[in-house]
Amino acid sequence: MADKSNHFIDYVKIHVKAGDGGQGCISFLRDRGKPFGGPNGGDGGRGGSVYLEADEEMTTLLDFKLRPSWVAERGEHGLGKNMSGRSGKDIVLRVPLGTLISEDRTFTEIGEMMTHGQRIMIAKGGDGGRGNQHFATATVKAPRKAEAGWPGQEKHLVLELKVLADVGLVGLPNAGKSTMLSVLTSANPKIGSYPFTTLSPNLGVFESSNFERRITVADIPGLIEGAHRGAGLGDRFLRHVERTKVLVHLVAPEGGEDAAGEITEANADPDALLFAYDLVTEELRQYSAKLPKKPTIVCLTKIDLLKAAQVKKIVAAFKKRGLEIIPVSAKDGSQIDDLRGRLERLVMENEPPSIPQDGHTT
Repeated sequence: MADKSNHFIDYVKIHVKAGDGGQGCISFLRDRGKPFGGPNGGDGGRGGSVYLEADEEMTTLLDFKLRPSWVAERGEHGLGKNMSGRSGKDIVLRVPLGTLISEDRTFTEIGEMMTHGQRIMIAKGGDGGRGNQHFATATVKAPRKAEAGWPGQEKHLVLELKVLADVGLVGLPNAGKSTMLSVLTSANPKIGSYPFTTLSPNLGVFESSNFERRITVADIPGLIEGAHRGAGLGDRFLRHVERTKVLVHLVAPEGGEDAAGEITEANADPDALLFAYDLVTEELRQYSAKLPKKPTIVCLTKIDLLKAAQVKKIVAAFKKRGLEIIPVSAKDGSQIDDLRGRLERLVMENEPPSIPQDGHTT
């Protein structure tokens, strides 16, 4: 399946059907020297199974949006001369890391794709039926009995992609998340001076100071009031914050480039910035009580638009609330190295125990 990363799809419903087993054969040996040679019907072949396999090169579930139904090959029927039918071919469907699989109708969680190459059987192929060679007895030497193949499993599934990243950038629209991602990492996200520039999570990476680890950063699309209920871009992207280890909460003064390209005067009201911080924090809490408890670094962005006295006043207002806030500027690079160092330390401190790769989980 081709990876079309410019079409980000993170939630799909699919139907999968494993192959049915082939029928057992009713056959008798026909040989001049052995007119009553007995039964020699072969077994039916096993139906193909359906697997999901995690692939770190995949970034979207678009292929399943375009093709929501997958059916594996059935097993071939048994033949005479004790020849078993050929087994049906398995189907291996590649999905991005971070994909959660669950039953559509029962909401039962089947598994999560967390490591490259991890494979989960989601629909088992049916066994082939036995041929009549298996039913011969001392009293029934010419059985005219064979088994039909067993049906393969059929399931309706939900695939939900939750981006795997060490760091998540959150904040209101136009808080400077895409710009911050571009200076922290080597990513090149779309950047503009209007809300909802980012319509899907962007990922970037930077090397740790000892070059032993790559730290992944995700730019989560801007949240607005009511996002957990679906307002704006809604809770569609809140799921991508869940698996991050550290959050960077960006707050920005109002202002930016006007239609003439001139820099307008920034609104540096500390109360407005605290309100913006509280609004996003509440949306995170409404979605999941665990999100506000994640290690978080608060950043005041776009300080190149502010005077030193304004920055000092904002920092003091946040400190009064018991919040440390780091003033940064993606434009001139102020404090970016410090922020990168803090992120590295927090990510390392919150590294979960390593999970052994399960190559063939069933």
